[in-house]
Amino acid sequence: MQEKSVTLPDGRAIRAVTAGAGPGPLVVFEAGMSAPGSSWIHTQREVSARYRTLSYDRAGYGGSDVDPHDRTLDRIADDLTALLDALGETGPVVLVGHSWGGPIIRVFADRHPRRVAGMVFVDATLAEIMSTRNAKVAARFFTLMALVARLGGKGLIRRQTFRNGVSPEISAADVEVMTADHTTARAMKAGSREALQIEAALPVLRRLQEKGTPDVPTVCLQAGLVERGMARWRPRFNQWAADLMDAVPQGKMIVVEGAGHLIPQESPAIVRDTVFEVTERLV
Repeated sequence: MQEKSVTLPDGRAIRAVTAGAGPGPLVVFEAGMSAPGSSWIHTQREVSARYRTLSYDRAGYGGSDVDPHDRTLDRIADDLTALLDALGETGPVVLVGHSWGGPIIRVFADRHPRRVAGMVFVDATLAEIMSTRNAKVAARFFTLMALVARLGGKGLIRRQTFRNGVSPEISAADVEVMTADHTTARAMKAGSREALQIEAALPVLRRLQEKGTPDVPTVCLQAGLVERGMARWRPRFNQWAADLMDAVPQGKMIVVEGAGHLIPQESPAIVRDTVFEVTERLV
């Protein structure tokens, strides 16, 4: 796992972590809202045993500079494109996006379909479940968590984040790495800035969902555990995801029984195996 600082065209520094070697396309991990790139540390290490991998901190997270501009989906996708260009990774990549990372990789794929070799959506955010009200609630929540972090409530943030626990497959050391940058006021503020742009992003997300993704191997992993507050929405959420995958020529959906929204932390093996499945079809 090699950490490096990459300078974007506007001078901002982005912390990136690369690992692995071997044939096939680069596997790029995109984290969810409020989560640094290190949220993928366990999965990245396992996938890098076979393939080249990349995770990174979006602007304002971990070791990456704050962006003075609004953190719109377009802006985030611009940063991802600039990061790959700066690393010389201009060929097709496999994109893996969790939660808000899903819309991010959708935007990238829409803009650069020839640079996409495969896609893995991990309980990715859909326009249908993210209403205007929910977007505002998310922004307020992250703002509150930023205050909690400043007041020394990192333990509370950690318990709130991993409310279903973490898989024993993930070492205690990796859990500490995952949470070190996440349970900070900086991360929560960055999450709030992204959440403030959700409402404006909804028309774009609806359009991209209707348009579909490139005709490449695509798998959607959906949580099977009905978490608090999701009794009404989880079945609908998974059905919407299934409908989207039905429209993808090489797409399929897998429900991860027993896992909640944080599939990468609760059931990491299925994420690793799914990335292997998609990438092996391309080698």
